[in-house]
Amino acid sequence: MANEERNLILAFESSCDETSVAVIEDGHKILSNIVATQIKSHKRFGGVVPEVASRHHIEQITLCIDDALTEAQVTYDDLTAVAVTYGPGLVGALLVGVAAAKAVAFAHNLPLIPVNHMAGHIYAARFVAPIEFPALALLVSGGHTELVYLSGPNQFEIIGETRDDAAGEAYDKVGRVLGLTYPAGKQIDELAHQGRDTFHFPRAMVKEENFDFSFSGLKSAFINTVHHADQIGETLNHADLAASFQQSVVDVLVAKTDRALTEFPVRQLILAGGVAANSGLRADLTAMMEKHHPEVALLKAPLALCGDNAAMIGAAGYVAWQHGVRADLALNADPSLEFDWRSGMLL
Repeated sequence: MANEERNLILAFESSCDETSVAVIEDGHKILSNIVATQIKSHKRFGGVVPEVASRHHIEQITLCIDDALTEAQVTYDDLTAVAVTYGPGLVGALLVGVAAAKAVAFAHNLPLIPVNHMAGHIYAARFVAPIEFPALALLVSGGHTELVYLSGPNQFEIIGETRDDAAGEAYDKVGRVLGLTYPAGKQIDELAHQGRDTFHFPRAMVKEENFDFSFSGLKSAFINTVHHADQIGETLNHADLAASFQQSVVDVLVAKTDRALTEFPVRQLILAGGVAANSGLRADLTAMMEKHHPEVALLKAPLALCGDNAAMIGAAGYVAWQHGVRADLALNADPSLEFDWRSGMLL
């Protein structure tokens, strides 16, 4: 029988290359957060190989469950519900987590809570402070770059997103050109602080009135600059290249967020996703908020929870559970899952 004094969510995350299981109490207290990373396996390929990722998830998932329960010092009988990422992500990877969550829910007669991976990223910020509504979230990760309006708990509406590459995807592609190992985001961030924005790469769509992003042109401009230098035998400063690339990304993210905050008055801005750990983005976004929107609180996801992890899924799952969200055993992976667009925003 579930513990009546506290609500314990067993959460699963397996959308990409991290196998993670966590136990979350009352939506904001981490009792355990086990993450089995696959970076070493994918590093030699320069990116995530879906079939390899799925195989690793199968090998790790039951071990992560055991470790999560042991570290949290709870048993299946103590649990209130099971939450799982069912999209977006790699379909094979998602299926492993969904299957494991359904098995636990069925075997122990527990409610099954389906969670959108991006909602998890947003609710990672809940471990810092309560989310106050209405709020705006800037989600920046390897697969997604989007601005999301939150009118209330468990209510998400996209007001803008990338039309091509996500910011994190651009980081990894640029990293390969610079000869950096996967994942390249942290290395580029560190290198950028040693250089200057001397190349002045394009700031795509920065002056357009919408809230969408585009990073494919920046990526192409970067690659063309490096390849041209190689052809004429010119040596370019890698620190300046990294600084110029990063400043272009950050400028666009900050400018679009600034405009969104002007059009959508909110109480909080939430910064989340893997690229939310970028120090350049954190610094420039903080400066913009202090200058233009001092009345809006900036809530940043903890650095340790910016990447994929089950703790954030447990936090989002708890809110969904409170609002009556349930799935049956027909739940399937949805690799293309996304929030609804805000009415009138989708052109």
